[in-house]
Amino acid sequence: MKSVEEQISLIERGAVDLHSREDLVKKLTRSLETGVPLTIKAGFDPTAPDLHLGHTVLIQKLRHFQLLGHEVNFLIGDFTGLIGDPTGKSDTRPPLTRADVERNAETYKEQVFKILDPEKTKVQFNSTWLGQLTSYEMIRLASELTVARMLERDDFKKRFESNRPISIHEFLYPLIQGYDSVAMKADVELGGTDQLFNLLMGRDLQRSRGQEPQIVLTMPLLEGLDGVNKMSKSLGNYIGIAEPPDSVFGKIMSISDDLMFRYYELLSDLSMAEIGALKEQIAGGRLHPKAVKVRLAKELVARFHSQQAAEDAERNFEQVFSRHEMPDEIEEIRVAAAEPEIWVPKLMLDTGLVKSTSDGRRMIQQHAVSIDGEKVGDINAVVPTQGTLLFKVGKRRFCRVIFS
Repeated sequence: MKSVEEQISLIERGAVDLHSREDLVKKLTRSLETGVPLTIKAGFDPTAPDLHLGHTVLIQKLRHFQLLGHEVNFLIGDFTGLIGDPTGKSDTRPPLTRADVERNAETYKEQVFKILDPEKTKVQFNSTWLGQLTSYEMIRLASELTVARMLERDDFKKRFESNRPISIHEFLYPLIQGYDSVAMKADVELGGTDQLFNLLMGRDLQRSRGQEPQIVLTMPLLEGLDGVNKMSKSLGNYIGIAEPPDSVFGKIMSISDDLMFRYYELLSDLSMAEIGALKEQIAGGRLHPKAVKVRLAKELVARFHSQQAAEDAERNFEQVFSRHEMPDEIEEIRVAAAEPEIWVPKLMLDTGLVKSTSDGRRMIQQHAVSIDGEKVGDINAVVPTQGTLLFKVGKRRFCRVIFS
């Protein structure tokens, strides 16, 4: 196991809040002396089936703890997901159904093991202990926090001052998240910067129950492709880890040079010294930024797919963008011809080129859709349902539609 100083260096990489560094040093020192690893916790409510790179900032930090020999607990909030996390919301988040939670949780497990070592990861579900709490115990838990303290949370304070409703069950969320730390006897809990209030709640509840309070470590919210807003599906500025290799590669290549190094720090396996060396080579004119971006794109594609997929994605990118050629392999999708004609946004939805017909209309309005090499300029355009059509959507997605 690495020295305390070496461990601290890796743990602090990219982090924002650390409560407290002194306590972390004590825990790491004791772990080193006794050989007992620390219990690391990070919770994820299964609110959507797909994870994007923004989610993986925390998962990458969990991997750092694994590399240091500590016990990583990937907590799926199947109980809290039924409540709906109010963090950062201006309105009450609708709760998930049990079927939603179970389906999304299974998908989460498949995706996180692209980063974490499954043999060294303990997957837990907080319904295991929260589902056993009696109504008396839940009320007793609620008695440990005042409304005034809860309104210290920025999002609750804003909603209260703007007369937006706050449901009583939303006040329970931080308490329940804190209780997870009690049940798991967590030594360290990770979360985004927007989770700081909830993470500190875990320290309070552990302390009140005679446990040594956990270390709280927050990671930044990763900026999306626009370099301004946090990565979000709703904003369309995200890179999904389950996206095809060419899509992941192309999106990484589209980010700014400054954002590239932000991604390197939070997502790459390169050391900070290696990243610093890349910056120096670019600044000195010895290395082109594009080559550094290609290296990052290949690293991430290899992580989520394979090294061969990364090599193929690089070759396809060069063909399409540098030499303006078609990729070697174009996905073929067969579509049943139910009617003589079909609305183009509907066809794009049916073939998975877009998530909704409104997305299809938006892409057409942005002049980002071509059929057989011709731009589609009319959102009401229809095409005959016969023969084949070659679609290009955006800069990266090609698809050959075969009607049958």
